[in-house]
Amino acid sequence: MREKTLRTVVSFHTTTDALAVETHCAAHGVPGRLIPLPTIISAGCGMCWSAPDEAREAVLAAVRDAGVDAEGVYQMLL
Repeated sequence: MREKTLRTVVSFHTTTDALAVETHCAAHGVPGRLIPLPTIISAGCGMCWSAPDEAREAVLAAVRDAGVDAEGVYQMLL
């Protein structure tokens, strides 16, 4: 079993928002990936961006730069 690590998780209102952040992060080298929303979080579209916690500020900047209003930002062991 893989060891759990602290991650920054950003949830979105719509799938379009999630895909916009994915595209922006890929173009600008921001680490992370789209994953299904963990069941402990009840929110929007069911997708979220998961990144190493060390990249938290870069991820939040990427969300802003992509013009997306995040539904929620969490720190979780995943």
